[in-house]
Amino acid sequence: MRSDTVKKGIERVPNRGLLYATGISKSDMKKPFIGIASSFTDIIPGHVGMRELERFIERGVCSGGGVPFIFGIPGICDGIAMGHKGMRYSLPLREIVADTIESVAGAHCFDGLVLLTNCDKITPGCLIAAARLNIPTVVVTAGPMLCGRYKGTIRLDLVHDTFEAVGRAKAGKISGEELDELEMEACPGFGSCQGLYTANTMSCITETMGMSLTGCATALAVSARKKRIAKESGERVVEMVRKNILPRSVMTKNALLNAIKVDMALGGSSNTVLHLTRIAKELDIDLPLEVFNKVSRSTPHIINLRPSGEYFLEDLEYAGGIPAILNVLKDGLKPSPTVNGRRGILEVARKGRVLNSAVIHNRSNPYHKEGGIAILFGSLAPEGAVVKQIAVSSKMWKFTGRARVFDGEEKAMKAVMGRKIKKGDVVIIRYEGDKGAPGMPETLSVTAVLTGMGMGESVALITDGRFSGGTQGPCIGHVAPEAAVGGPIAVVRNGDRINIDIKNRKLDLVLSEKEIRARLAKWKAPAPKVKTGYLAKYAKLI
Repeated sequence: MRSDTVKKGIERVPNRGLLYATGISKSDMKKPFIGIASSFTDIIPGHVGMRELERFIERGVCSGGGVPFIFGIPGICDGIAMGHKGMRYSLPLREIVADTIESVAGAHCFDGLVLLTNCDKITPGCLIAAARLNIPTVVVTAGPMLCGRYKGTIRLDLVHDTFEAVGRAKAGKISGEELDELEMEACPGFGSCQGLYTANTMSCITETMGMSLTGCATALAVSARKKRIAKESGERVVEMVRKNILPRSVMTKNALLNAIKVDMALGGSSNTVLHLTRIAKELDIDLPLEVFNKVSRSTPHIINLRPSGEYFLEDLEYAGGIPAILNVLKDGLKPSPTVNGRRGILEVARKGRVLNSAVIHNRSNPYHKEGGIAILFGSLAPEGAVVKQIAVSSKMWKFTGRARVFDGEEKAMKAVMGRKIKKGDVVIIRYEGDKGAPGMPETLSVTAVLTGMGMGESVALITDGRFSGGTQGPCIGHVAPEAAVGGPIAVVRNGDRINIDIKNRKLDLVLSEKEIRARLAKWKAPAPKVKTGYLAKYAKLI
């Protein structure tokens, strides 16, 4: 066992002395040491229920014959961080999570890990750590929250009924009293936000990749089922230690391709492109952006979840969960193992059942013929840009508009709230990329207000930053190269024509190559926005 490094031999007397100080017994020294990395915090709704799940994971580890050790990893709530400078820390947190798990597990020579996570950047950070450490690991995602209720019957979610409600209130469509009620009722308790936003998308992808037990992604945060999965995960990781089942044998290229396929079928968050390519890099797997387009073209969108659809994660749970989605897609899936043991992903797919065909459609009757995400290329995005195409009205799939340029989200938000954005505008928000912001913040506040004000079919938004999984409308993010490193988005001027063609995967600045090169030749890199602290270090290293 790896833990023998700290507990066997005469030279380890001091190490054992410290371990005994924690309360373990001599018989425990013969058992596998299992780290439980918990992202519990009181400030993230998706994490406040984790104290109880920690207990059930501990029970499972002990039941399986291991010794559990809980340690903490940090978390940020993207919703609370949204719309201000705090959002700069969200994506960089992913690397802190991975580094923290690596540091604690590496220093203490754990034999295996259970990673208790739930939200946007924490789950991919856990997967990166699992790939890096390559010791037996099971991921437990803590589950989605229930939908809110308004006037007893109207179902609510965070994005549509708070972020977009701001725009509806600004446009005079709802009263201030209604807005107050919505903010109180939209999120009725703990769990990850109710739609297919980034947190829940990453949970679904984690289960598809085989890194969570079957059913984990959609089991509701408040359910007894979630507790049972937590206990079973603790038991399972001890067995994995004994059989030396490692993350790199589970997270194969086939697993990544299956994850992309399920993501497309679900219509998941555009942030999954950032996370899956990062996980692939940690695994030394080549995963070019063109793969996302190829899979999207051949994968139907079969469930219509919020923000672009009408259903909630609880509806997916009761309709059969990820196994039901896999069953519909089974002919296009690739063989891949899972942490379930003998049950590979193809067996999970065969046993999956669609329990509500009104929620989960079949391949011959999809909501959309193509998957949720498209990658655009062109003179404005030579290295690619990402759009959640199923959330874009068909009227806006092909659109040419005039650029309204803002160097930062706050300036754009001020213009939107001041009603200075008009029909036919293409809002350009730049210097919000990984280096430029730094940290590539989400711009959900701007997109949600535009949608709430009724501009989702007349105004587009393009940024070198990114969007929340809750974004809908003609919003194109991740434009690369970003402005801070001299990408073409840096030289767009007010009034320039921008051409969007989602069907043909094109995003162009309607200027000659000569004019673009001339502008870039005169461009000078701006001074860093942040010069000290973690964000400054992140901007240099990313």
